[in-house]
Amino acid sequence: MLELYQAEGCPYCEKVREELTDLGVSYAIHNPRAASGETRNEGTRNELVDLGGEDQIPFLVDHRHGERIYESDDIVDYLNERYA
Repeated sequence: MLELYQAEGCPYCEKVREELTDLGVSYAIHNPRAASGETRNEGTRNELVDLGGEDQIPFLVDHRHGERIYESDDIVDYLNERYA
């Protein structure tokens, strides 16, 4: 299962969402904060920090392969290597 921690209106998050859609990969989406940085969901924000160690988006968790990745370019590269 893939989980994407992201924010609507964030161009880096949009890049990752578009790649996931292009690849036809199913994923769960979490919105811990707004693109401006304002926390929207404290529980989800805490999960993000607990899983990755940083309050940074986008953040992808691939439970199937045990991967946790920040940075949109790194996420897109990973998705293409693993799911293309």
